[in-house]
Amino acid sequence: MRRFFTSIWRVFTAPFRWIGKIVGNVRAFFMDEPEDAPLPDAFAKAIQQPVGILEHLDALRKHLFRAIIVLVVATAFAFIFIQDLLAWLTQPIGGLDSLQAIEVTEPLGVAMRVALLAGFAIAMPYIAFELWLFAGPGLKRSARLRGLFSIPLVVVFFVSGMAFAYYVMLPTALPFLLNFLGIPAVVRPDSYIRFSTGLMFWIGVSFQFPLVIFALAGMGLVKAHTLAKNWRIAVILIAVLAAAITPTIDPVNMGLVMGPMILLYFLSIGLAYLAQGRREKETD
Repeated sequence: MRRFFTSIWRVFTAPFRWIGKIVGNVRAFFMDEPEDAPLPDAFAKAIQQPVGILEHLDALRKHLFRAIIVLVVATAFAFIFIQDLLAWLTQPIGGLDSLQAIEVTEPLGVAMRVALLAGFAIAMPYIAFELWLFAGPGLKRSARLRGLFSIPLVVVFFVSGMAFAYYVMLPTALPFLLNFLGIPAVVRPDSYIRFSTGLMFWIGVSFQFPLVIFALAGMGLVKAHTLAKNWRIAVILIAVLAAAITPTIDPVNMGLVMGPMILLYFLSIGLAYLAQGRREKETD
């Protein structure tokens, strides 16, 4: 009889013990302070003890696996609204009726590409959260909190970059491309969707640059003074990157890409100063 009541008690208290275990793990995750070792010493330790590298790789595999599962689910969810997404995405060129498919599998490939981009945008908060969980044990407590609160900013910057590409770049680039030399063009769905989604994705990724610089400055890998001193070189590199991203060769569209990226670079310098100042205070 005693064993029976003990089993009932364990079943009844199982949810509370599970919640307590989660709370304990979360508390330990935020309260543990890792050893602040210089980067060369940490690298030398990793070379001497390669088992630790394998453990980190296994942890990274688990985080990436969960992120991929969420990405697949988000892509399947976006596929439900694929007709509305395609109608919205083709508005700058005149709608779906202005596109003409040539291959049999072209509409399906176009739908999958759009659903994947929409699914990535939906799943991006969770993907950033998994990356934060992977990097968290090696960060200080203050850096963990800043990383957690910066996840919404990652989404905001990415969506802002996609919106800039859709509402500013596409309406400017398409008339130039379609009316170049006065040659009439019959636009294929695969060509247009590949062009528009690729532009939106890479502009969204480039808008993450300030957050990346902020994180690197917080870890002491980048100095704000160095970024400010080498701004001329940065402008040249931004011009090269803009030329690679820009779908046209005219300076107007290239300038539309360079302008926000230069502003983001100087914003990165300011964020680097903030992160560097916080790191110096914590070190003191």
